[in-house]
Amino acid sequence: MTHSTHRCRCLCLLLLAIIFTAPAAVDADVTVPQFFGNHMVLQRDKPVKLWGWADKGEKVTVALGEAQQETTADDDGRWSVHFPARPASREPVAITIQGKDYSLAFDDVLFGDVWICSGQSNMEWPVTRTNDAKKEIAAADHPTMRLFTVKRSKQETPQRDVSGSWGVCSPETVPGFSAVGYFFGRHLQEHVDVPIGLINSSWGGTPAEYWTPTSAFEHDPQLKVTSDNEHAKNVMSTPSVLYNGMIAPIAGLSIRGAIWYQGESNVPMAEHYTKLFSGMIKGWREEFGQGEFPFLFVQIAPWDYRKIAAWPAGGAPIVREAQRNTLAVPKTGMVVTTDIGNVEDIHPTNKQEVGRRLGLAARAIEYGEKIVYSGPMFKSVKFDGNKAILSFDHLGGGLMAKGDKLTHFQIAGEDGKFVDAEAVIEGETVVVKSTEVPTPQAVRFGFSDVAEPNLFNKDGLPASPFRTDD
Repeated sequence: MTHSTHRCRCLCLLLLAIIFTAPAAVDADVTVPQFFGNHMVLQRDKPVKLWGWADKGEKVTVALGEAQQETTADDDGRWSVHFPARPASREPVAITIQGKDYSLAFDDVLFGDVWICSGQSNMEWPVTRTNDAKKEIAAADHPTMRLFTVKRSKQETPQRDVSGSWGVCSPETVPGFSAVGYFFGRHLQEHVDVPIGLINSSWGGTPAEYWTPTSAFEHDPQLKVTSDNEHAKNVMSTPSVLYNGMIAPIAGLSIRGAIWYQGESNVPMAEHYTKLFSGMIKGWREEFGQGEFPFLFVQIAPWDYRKIAAWPAGGAPIVREAQRNTLAVPKTGMVVTTDIGNVEDIHPTNKQEVGRRLGLAARAIEYGEKIVYSGPMFKSVKFDGNKAILSFDHLGGGLMAKGDKLTHFQIAGEDGKFVDAEAVIEGETVVVKSTEVPTPQAVRFGFSDVAEPNLFNKDGLPASPFRTDD
């Protein structure tokens, strides 16, 4: 026998030994989405749904504390169980999931309020890059606030899972988390006093089309706008990809609501944003199947969009107007940021106040507190001779100017040419006039990319920019 023949025979014997001594192939493990895990928060006062995957027909037993449910995986290997609603609780419970050959166990699970934090870079912006970051991080010790960041994922079809894990809010876990989300959650805990779960699912530089579910486009084809604008073509080539990858997997999860900071990337197509954004919100609500949960958003801050040469100046006020128009959608709320932006930086760092104002909106709109949560909102205009008399909602304690006199009001006559105007507060109204316009027909307030106007209510909340013409 040659050396090579002997070596071949040995290899054959070794392979046979492996084949006959290796264990039999095991069935697939029982699994769950990654947002079910240690330290998670489940939504209080709503039925608790837990789900996952196993072998077709496999029996799965799920225990939530002392309660237990049994189910069987369907033909697609999916299983789910429902437990009765539970009140808020700071006492942790455990979850165990037992399949045929494999089990999972999660501990330190709390019941409280779960909020999704989504949008583009101003939502993604981390605590490390905000005002007083070191001080804020050192003080971020909130054992019953839990943080989950969804890993970025673009997908052409809806996915069943996301990548990420829950962490207890602490100086170790908070630095890279969404600053707006964290400061919002912190404000809620100070006033609502229940465990808070924050799911950050955001991606910088992304338009709203990416976050809109396919079903919304199917139900309303007008959402799928077409334009000669090259930006529009690029956007609409892949709609829904971020909804598919980063929102659809969690759409079965019971939540309290959503906060949203986005709009900058839609400035080139600003005229379509009212319909698109309203359709996106309605699409989310339909996909989640939990009724009109609160959807609270941030109006984009002042910034000089001429810094992006291909983008038209004057688009930002149209987006802000579209955001204000979106308040017609039930259970929505808007935060105005004209006073806390940075015209030189599209990422203003005072995220503390953004989060606080979102918290005010949540407390009023969702939690039913009788508080002032919005600055003045234009309601109506009356033209009287050479004057325009403006009325507002959300007066709070009354109107006020931060400074010697009101700024950023313009007025126009029949020729449509706007000029700077004098504006004064008279009781609950603002009276606007200019010697250049003897018979005014329209008024605009803060209606430019970079405007930082100074009309507030006495509760310290700024008025939203507006125009009375169309």
